[in-house]
Formats: sequence, C-alpha cells, structure tokens
Amino acid sequence: MRMLINVAESVVADALRGMAAAHPELTVDVDNRVVVRRDAPVAGKVGLVSGGGSGHEPLHGGFVGPGMLSAACPGEVFTSPVPDQMVRAAAAVDSGAGVLFIVKNYTGDVLNFDMAAELVEDEGIQIAKVLVDDDVAVTDSLYTAGRRGTGATLFVEKIAGAAAEEGQPLERVEALARQVNENSRSFGVALSACTTPAKGSPTFDLPSGELELGVGIHGEPGRERRAMMTSREIADFAVHAILEDMNPRNPVLLLVNGMGATPLLELYGFNAEVQRVLTERGVAVARTLVGNYVTSLDMAGASVTLCQVDGELLRLYDAPVRTPGLRWGV
Repeated sequence: MRMLINVAESVVADALRGMAAAHPELTVDVDNRVVVRRDAPVAGKVGLVSGGGSGHEPLHGGFVGPGMLSAACPGEVFTSPVPDQMVRAAAAVDSGAGVLFIVKNYTGDVLNFDMAAELVEDEGIQIAKVLVDDDVAVTDSLYTAGRRGTGATLFVEKIAGAAAEEGQPLERVEALARQVNENSRSFGVALSACTTPAKGSPTFDLPSGELELGVGIHGEPGRERRAMMTSREIADFAVHAILEDMNPRNPVLLLVNGMGATPLLELYGFNAEVQRVLTERGVAVARTLVGNYVTSLDMAGASVTLCQVDGELLRLYDAPVRTPGLRWGV
C-alpha cells in the first residue's frame, strides 16, 4: 500500500489537523469531528450543515465558509458521521434563524441525520432537511434506497449557501435547495477502483482494460462494464444517460468532476467532449466547473452533473463564495 499516511486509524484526524493549520478561517474540532466557519453563528443567517464519509474531499469540509456551508461533519472513510456530530454542528451555527441539513442519499447518512434532526429540534432549534439524489445510473445500490447523491451536492450547497448568506429565511433556502436537486442529474464512470486506508487494496475488482459505467462514489456497481472506451465514447454514453432522464428547457450548470486520480489534462479533454454532445443535443451551458470536487479517494474516472437553472438560480450560483475548495467573486 502506497499512501501518504501514518496509520490507517488516524487518517481522518490527521487530515483535520492539517486542514486546521492551513485554514485559520475555520474552526476545526478534531476530537469531535466538526468543521465550522470561524464567524459562526452569523446573526440572522440560516445555518447550513452537511457531512458524510471522508474520502470525497473537498466535499464536505472543503465547502465550509462564506457563501456555502456553515459547518460539515466528516465521518470515517466512506462511513456516515454520527448524530452527535450533527447536533454539535447545528448548535454551533444556529443564530435563531434555523438550520438546514443537506443530506446525500446514502442509508447511513439519512438515518443519522434524521436522528440528529429530532435531537436538535428537542433543543429548540428549527430544522429543515433536503435529500440529494441526483445519480441516474441506478435506482438502488449497495448503500442506497433510491438514487444516490453525488455531484449535485456541490450545486445544492453553493446555491442554498448563497441564499442563506443573503439572509433569506429557512423556508426559502430549503425550497431553493430542493429545486436545485430536482433540476440536477449525474452520471459517473470509473477507470480504476479506489483503495481505502483500512483495506489497503482496491475496494472492488475492475480488470485491466475495462471500465464501470455508472459507478457510485464508494465504488458501488453501475449499469454495466465494458472494454475501455475513448473520452468521446464515454461522453456520449454519460450525457445521453443524463438526457434520457431530463429535458432541460433552460441553460444548465455543468460540473465535470474528477474522481480523485484523473489529472486536469484528461478532465479538460473530457469536458470538450461533453460540451460537444450537449451542443449536438441543443443544450445551452451557462457555467462550467471542471476539477476534483466530489471524489472517491484515488479512483480514476469522472462524473458529469447537469443542473437546469433559471435567472435566480444562476444569480445565486454566481454569488461570491470563499471556502477551501471553491472560491470566486471575493
């Protein structure tokens, strides 16, 4: 196993200590596994809390800061955070305007955020929840009832975060988050398996010369395996799979996301092919984001996410954001 780590048991804690040292604008509680923007709670502002298993960085801790999340709860690698983390996060960011939980649709995340919501409400904090379930590849998977939550999480957190930053009320922030999720679809492709620190070997068997179409961000199986395809062929397959499930009448946000081990040289080339397919299908692209944002450790591959936007959603997407993983307009 070739990893830049000390021991598998301390990977998450070590990463959080490094994040704290690199980003003094964040309050990083290493022991309790909560990352909070240092100025929280912000008077009159809805708090946004998300989280999930580690290994998907910069999701979620890297999206904490002005214009995006108020706090994030990192679990162990590919393992849901526990309700105590979410309760601590909600308490740290609540200013009296309420807290929105943004939850990717994985069984552990859903159960633990539901439990945390009940505990937080018992403390007198108003809570709303939004489930992200944008992946069109499969209906159910190893860890999910229904569609998995993947790349659209970034769009939900960005747009809802901008609305919260403006002081919009909890009901409106929740409604915008739901609209973004409903308007988003994703599809991912793996060229190699990922390796977790605890296992020390690939999490699934993907023979040399093959790829997995529709893979999940934990290595869950997708639609099918095929012999290796060109970037052009993969773009055709992925975009067509998304457009079979949505018919955007408005322009879209496009995320071409790396799974962790795919260099930008390849991602930009893949973006060119994705843009070609969208042009051929008459889909206008309002904004494009290319890079590693919702990753799967060291998996090689990419995902495509489209989000149909109106003028208001596009305005909120363009609004300033200042986080470790996403920054513009400031």
